[in-house]
Amino acid sequence: QVQLVESGGGLVQSGGSLRLSCAGSGIIFSPYVMGWYRQGPGKQREEVANITDGGIIKYNDPVKGRFTISGDNAKKTVDLQMNSLEPEDSAVYYCSLRLILPNGHNDYSGRGTQVTVSS
Repeated sequence: QVQLVESGGGLVQSGGSLRLSCAGSGIIFSPYVMGWYRQGPGKQREEVANITDGGIIKYNDPVKGRFTISGDNAKKTVDLQMNSLEPEDSAVYYCSLRLILPNGHNDYSGRGTQVTVSS
């Protein structure tokens, strides 16, 4: 069974930085995509960034230039370095994993970690 555990959330002032980490365990095989999405209060779920096991990275426009995603295939971890944080970045951040299967995919998420940015 696949499990994802996030860490690193917290409270930070506007302009500050936080680093989120996610550790995956269980049967995780290539190809896959790991990443982060977030959901703020009263907002829809929003993709933040993801990285494939081949190193292809995508960022959602609101975080480009401020957030950096990185992954370690051997450890099955993914980190998100968040700089120049804004109050609009406040949300619960979830780690995600998509296992690519021959006939589709399986999706997994962690329990989430709260990020609060004060103005």
